Amino acid sequence: MGSSVRELAGATPATRDRYVDLLRVASLGAVVLGHWLMAAVTPDGVGNLLAVVPALQPLTWLLQVMPVFFFVGGFSHALSYRSLLRKRPEGSEDSVYSAFLRARLQRLLRPTTVFVLVWGAAALLVQLLGGGGGLTGVTLRMVTQPLWFIGIYLAMVAFTPPLLKLHERYGWGAFAGLAGAAVAVDVLRFAAGVPYVEFLNFAFVWLAVHQLGFLRADGRIRRPALLAGAGLVTAGALVAFGPYPLSMVGMPGEKVSNMAPPTLALLCHGLWLVGAVELLRAPAARLLERPRVWRTVVAANGVAMTAFLWHLTAMFGVYGAMLALDVELPAPASAAWWAQVPLRIALAAALTAGLVAAFRAFERPVSAPPGAAGATGAGPLAALGATLCLLGVLGLSMVGFGGLLDGRTALLIAIPVSAPAAVAMTLGGWLLVERAGRGTGVRAGIQRP
Repeated sequence: MGSSVRELAGATPATRDRYVDLLRVASLGAVVLGHWLMAAVTPDGVGNLLAVVPALQPLTWLLQVMPVFFFVGGFSHALSYRSLLRKRPEGSEDSVYSAFLRARLQRLLRPTTVFVLVWGAAALLVQLLGGGGGLTGVTLRMVTQPLWFIGIYLAMVAFTPPLLKLHERYGWGAFAGLAGAAVAVDVLRFAAGVPYVEFLNFAFVWLAVHQLGFLRADGRIRRPALLAGAGLVTAGALVAFGPYPLSMVGMPGEKVSNMAPPTLALLCHGLWLVGAVELLRAPAARLLERPRVWRTVVAANGVAMTAFLWHLTAMFGVYGAMLALDVELPAPASAAWWAQVPLRIALAAALTAGLVAAFRAFERPVSAPPGAAGATGAGPLAALGATLCLLGVLGLSMVGFGGLLDGRTALLIAIPVSAPAAVAMTLGGWLLVERAGRGTGVRAGIQRP
């Protein structure tokens, strides 16, 4: 692993934007750390530290960094799709699309599929043996929740070609159109009381942030300070005078969440974060010229998705071991609780490292074997596969693995979905994407999800 990382780091082209790789791994790392810190686990259940200490909610304006990851995704997707178009000038756009989906989704879905299968088998075994209560039951319900992010990212990949065309034609106007749609949704939601319309902002808000990545790829974010300032001021005004909560992550018991579904306030929060990270670009780029620093970023990017998938498993594993050993779990936010935080995080990090060591091989890209790339219908087949993966992953993030034997379901776009059905859609969709993209010879970049 070490020699491989050294070789990969040494072979990095001078033209590569290393800062984007740093942003990718740093944003995922911030999410992992945030989850570990926010979990308020007691023998009676799992709560949220931000609900226990509301004064900490402003920290979410720094730690809610998922917009940065989606922004980086837009940048990478633009470069990847354009590269495929250049390499296959004789191929149809249909086959290029299928190759693009396979190349971009492979690093995402291979480790996700392994995670789903391992946890599904474990959950079934636990419940067949009569378990599933207490912290185990909570774990089975919650361990899949971060998969919502995978689902959103799948949609971004699938919509990249048409949205990139809009960007190339209208530039900032394409972003403004998506942002305007997000405004309209919130007006209909809060002013007109239109039911269910808010769920459209899962698309409009996150795709608008993704569009900023296209603008970054073409060097069109020229005033990051203005972008950051406008986003921060507007988000602050929306929270102060509008119906939006202070926290940029979901809070238990709140009628309105800025995250699920996303709101205009979260979009403005994304604008301020994008502007802020762009302001740090020059000093960070100088830092990344140091070989040791760059090797660290390369190594972290090689296992980032695996660590993200398994970090809640590690966290609940630590709490389960503490309960099994009769280690006292202090009241959340008490002095004893804060004193215990470094130990819990260190143990969760160590267990996550062990899980990464066990499953990191599934994050490595695999070249497609020779086959019928470019066959008629490859693009629609790939799109169907991506859609099934999207629905399956989102459904699983909502229903979890609890209540497998009881037929537990959750509503996904007004349709009840069970865990087995969600798993079947995810696996079936991935097989379709693989089949459609087979024979392209495309390898996913080692540092790009």
